[in-house]
Amino acid sequence: MGIYLNPDNIDFQKALNSEIYVDKTELIKYTNKVLNTEQQFICVSRPRRFGKSMAGDMLAAYYSRGCDSKEMFSKYKISSAPTFEKHLNKYNVIHINMVNFLGESKNIDEMIQFISDDIIDEVIEQYPDLNMPRRKTLLNVLNKAFAQFKIPFIFIIDEWDCIFRELKNEKESQEKYLDFLRDIMKDQSYVALAYMTGILPIKKYGKHSALNMFTEIAMTNAVPIQEFTGFTENEVIKLCKEYKKDFNEVKRWYDGYTVDGESIYNPKSVVEALTRGTFKNYWTSTENYEALEELIFRNDDGLRDTVIKLIAGEKKKIDPSTFNNDMVTFNSQDDVLTLLVHLGYLTFDSETNEVAIPNYEVSEQFASTIRNKDWAEVSKSLKVSDELLQSTLNCDAERVAQLISDSHSDNTSILQYNDENSLACVLSISYYSARKDYILHRELPTGKGFADLVFIPRIGRTLPALIIELKKGHSAEEAIQQIKDNNYIHKVSEYSPEIILVGINYDEKKGHTCMIEKYEIK
Repeated sequence: MGIYLNPDNIDFQKALNSEIYVDKTELIKYTNKVLNTEQQFICVSRPRRFGKSMAGDMLAAYYSRGCDSKEMFSKYKISSAPTFEKHLNKYNVIHINMVNFLGESKNIDEMIQFISDDIIDEVIEQYPDLNMPRRKTLLNVLNKAFAQFKIPFIFIIDEWDCIFRELKNEKESQEKYLDFLRDIMKDQSYVALAYMTGILPIKKYGKHSALNMFTEIAMTNAVPIQEFTGFTENEVIKLCKEYKKDFNEVKRWYDGYTVDGESIYNPKSVVEALTRGTFKNYWTSTENYEALEELIFRNDDGLRDTVIKLIAGEKKKIDPSTFNNDMVTFNSQDDVLTLLVHLGYLTFDSETNEVAIPNYEVSEQFASTIRNKDWAEVSKSLKVSDELLQSTLNCDAERVAQLISDSHSDNTSILQYNDENSLACVLSISYYSARKDYILHRELPTGKGFADLVFIPRIGRTLPALIIELKKGHSAEEAIQQIKDNNYIHKVSEYSPEIILVGINYDEKKGHTCMIEKYEIK
């Protein structure tokens, strides 16, 4: 039993000892399936706090010859798999976290040397009868150990991509690192499995394809292990029942990651919310916001406009295949948006190739970032959001018209002023604070048509529903009449007995006008 070679199972035991542990042991069924196959190289990229390290600890506990984990796993799903005992604690496991080595190294050469020296020392310690090669390199020592004792090695590497995040501009260092990983793993008969985790997929260097043997499993393509990306909806429903918490609130705050058709929740945030009993921002509080701020304020290729529309609840089609899997190479806004997917700030729908802000927790971080920076126009709209909502609830049509006019004018530089959809986008931002108590629907199918904006009170909120109809070059009265004629009220009345009808018209000469009516279902 060593620190890096054949560790014990204490780290995974800590996870099992936690107040909440969701059984993800069936991931081992997949890794057992690919052992000693062409698919034995796996790189799993996930945002921070999505369970990557715990998965690595679990695999180390299962495969490592440095412990006996049969009893540990006996209560969990993997114990019923036919391959459970076949591979249990049968391998030489090398389990390392690259952050630890990078932190104590002056440069990449020193880091590689530290890794090599530490693993070589542990191999010699655990195999004192090893016939040492003349050249005591890591590659030679591992080859010699396998040839002599016939026990394959499994590599479990956490934070594999820290080089590309911490040394993001040092291309030479990155290439040396990739070559090191290639040399000790690619085409080596002693390797039975390599499982790497990080935030970024494997770096692309044109023709430099050092790690092209790896299967990439990322937020943009998680098949076949998408259910192990985070918490599934069924797992969260079960936890909410156990903790007697409102599932709909958990869903609003922490759901929204669509990973190859699977609805995934942020595990860190769900656990914190349930154990602390309070819904708030947990996941993004663990992050350094500098990356998000730097990216969204670049305004590459019209990115600014896109971010505003995303905050308003819209989606954006992208091509993630152009992303170079690093923190510095951006040839289009698609590359920036793809990075935000990998960082967890956006979700990616692989069926439509669209990105969106996943949930209220992340949306709040976007809004907070903008409020505190130099996007004055959007920031102003967000800051007056509370007043706009209250004025609407008070049926103060004149004040609503003025606030919308100000917001629309402020945002003319980023949105097409005379476009009705853009006005709807501006309104979505202007009514941003309503999301605390309402579910916003754009183009909601109701009655004989589609209502432009509908705010449905969240469960437990005793508030009126809002139906907002937009017009250009007509009148606010016509907008109200359309709501009535198309029977939008009937559909919305399912959610609230009191409805506020809001008609808004924009005229190039007269500006914005507003009409508000209260409607009670009897």
